[in-house]
Amino acid sequence: MKNIFNSRAWNIMTLVVLGFVAVSTKEIVTFVMLGFVMIMLSNIYDKLDEISKKADNK
Repeated sequence: MKNIFNSRAWNIMTLVVLGFVAVSTKEIVTFVMLGFVMIMLSNIYDKLDEISKKADNK
């Protein structure tokens, strides 16, 4: 399940859906800000996953 939500296809599909909603509601700034939030959350998740794997190896 983790691999599905961390894949490039999932990210592209989510951005397309958010982009469609943003264009239809004319809130492009919201789309850009949600994109930044998604990128940051993805980076945080990746770092926490690295830390977890290092802790499990010890």
